Amino acid sequence: MFPAQWSVWPTFYLISGCSPVITGLRTRVYECCSALPVAEYRKQRAGSFGSIHALLNHMLLADQIWMARFHAEGKTTPALDTVLFEDFRELRSARGEQDCHIEEFFQDAAPEFFDRAFEYTNSRGRLILEPAPVAVSHFFNHQTHHRGQVHVMLSQTGIQAPSLDLHRIIHP
Repeated sequence: MFPAQWSVWPTFYLISGCSPVITGLRTRVYECCSALPVAEYRKQRAGSFGSIHALLNHMLLADQIWMARFHAEGKTTPALDTVLFEDFRELRSARGEQDCHIEEFFQDAAPEFFDRAFEYTNSRGRLILEPAPVAVSHFFNHQTHHRGQVHVMLSQTGIQAPSLDLHRIIHP
């Protein structure tokens, strides 16, 4: 159904094995954020969405959007700057629940999942038909992209930003 360069098996094995590791990376980020004074956590900074708080909300929102698509439910895209939770503890709790859902989903995903495509309207109002291998790759790449931005924002505070090197998680 899809071009050969979108090989399913490498994506499937990478995602099913790395999802718990990626959860560990997010946990490190949230651990550091929990040590920040509220003013530092909400401080306006250069970067996507303007603050650590807003960026963490965006990351959760994006994961919810994509997981809904993976479950054949999410056909539209809400405003990407939507703040789901004003309270950090509630946001952190929801993030933990979402991470569990992501891990379970990819652990249980059948290889046939990667033969699917997802139709949705993107944030620009454009109708998209996204092959599963591309959608899943984007899903995890998007997290990596914004986790790096949070890391930069954390580096601007008085706390030590966490190591987010994948091999440092696998081999501490």
